Amino acid sequence: MIIVGLGNIGPKYDNTRHNIGFMVVSKLCEKMGIVFKKVECQSMIAEGFLKGEKYAVAKPQTFMNLSGRAVKELMGKYKTPISEVVVISDDLDIPLGACRIRKSGGAGTHNGLKSIIEETGSKDFLRIRIGMGEKPHPDMDLADFVLSKFQKNEMNALNDGIDNAVEALIELLEGRSVELVMGSHNK
Repeated sequence: MIIVGLGNIGPKYDNTRHNIGFMVVSKLCEKMGIVFKKVECQSMIAEGFLKGEKYAVAKPQTFMNLSGRAVKELMGKYKTPISEVVVISDDLDIPLGACRIRKSGGAGTHNGLKSIIEETGSKDFLRIRIGMGEKPHPDMDLADFVLSKFQKNEMNALNDGIDNAVEALIELLEGRSVELVMGSHNK
């Protein structure tokens, strides 16, 4: 299994709404006791074993709209089909901290997901989306909003969503069925 958290590279993007995927995989690695040691396939990579099965966790080092290039390279390196790829991303259309797990689907307005679909030629990868909250003003530029940092009063909901996603990922790694994981973690 390859677990890919989407985000933008560089310290100026740390803790921004568009980097929820990076936040989730960082927390997963912390919990699983693995570290990002390699930079290959245009990604920072951490590898682990669970129940005798190897898995990789990746943070693409491309910008968001080129994430598909890294995912395609990772699939080649690990000889992993798209059905064994899990992508974690932010989502503008669900409430802050809400978690939605789906087996496949479109990209919506998310450029990282669009890139993955374009590069792999498939929509059939598991995705875990975490709500980033609503724009404070309808006329606020979308790019400004997704690249903004979370407010203090949003952190509890965000952290709950991240923890929920991490637990879902651990259950998937342990071999629990996608349907059961969806049933207990979609909120």
